[in-house]
Amino acid sequence: MPTLREKRLFLLDMDGTIYLDDRLFDGVIPFLHYIRQVGGRYLFLTNNSSRGVEGYMEKMRRLGIETEKSDYLTSVDVSIAALQKERPGKKCYVFGTRSFYAQLESAGIPVTDRPDPDVDILLCGFDRELTFQKLEDACILLNRGAEFWATNPDWVCPTWYGSVPDCGSVCRMLTTATGRTPRFLGKPRPDMVYLSMARTGFPPAQTVLLGDRLYTDIACGVNAGIDTVFVLSGEGTEADIEKFGVHPTWVRRDIAEILQELQKTEDN
Repeated sequence: MPTLREKRLFLLDMDGTIYLDDRLFDGVIPFLHYIRQVGGRYLFLTNNSSRGVEGYMEKMRRLGIETEKSDYLTSVDVSIAALQKERPGKKCYVFGTRSFYAQLESAGIPVTDRPDPDVDILLCGFDRELTFQKLEDACILLNRGAEFWATNPDWVCPTWYGSVPDCGSVCRMLTTATGRTPRFLGKPRPDMVYLSMARTGFPPAQTVLLGDRLYTDIACGVNAGIDTVFVLSGEGTEADIEKFGVHPTWVRRDIAEILQELQKTEDN
């Protein structure tokens, strides 16, 4: 039976796992220090495509955590890798924030925010700048036959006041309107885990993924063949295990409980 103490690469979801909006959960900073102390590494994984890594770095700094670009892996990274490998040179209509657009453009992806006749792919992300015009453009493109890609299937994004529709919910609207279904790129697909291990050099046996959503975070780890910790500090509840049929290796209340367990094990 694996133990958490054996892990050295910790893949951490952010929203609902280490913070909620601008509130850092208890125990996160000492937890990160613990990982470094045992010779481990952590990467922050997120399906949220609405902001660049610089935005996350600034947010972490406000929360008291200093990070580098290499500490992050996002659904945008996975999308760029897939586009470059499978659809090089194909033109994408970017259904998302200006930050999402800029990240794709800087990576050399041909992008537009107009439903031009030569658009090959409609690429949807979590869009905090959503307009009806974008919905209309998307329907035009999908009815025309453009490929339908999306960064992530998350239904909602947690906030301090509840939840807001995430990429998966908007894609469901488009599916209802056009009959087209997207190819999702981020979690729960295993690509983020594979990229993380490739970047850091840690094997699957030393890798663990922590997240608050069974159908994306935990399913990603399961699909990649690594151990997972389902934390109850965000969207998910224990009832979701039966609902989604996704079984984490461990279920814990939050990061603070995990840290307490690790420190207790170490003391023993």
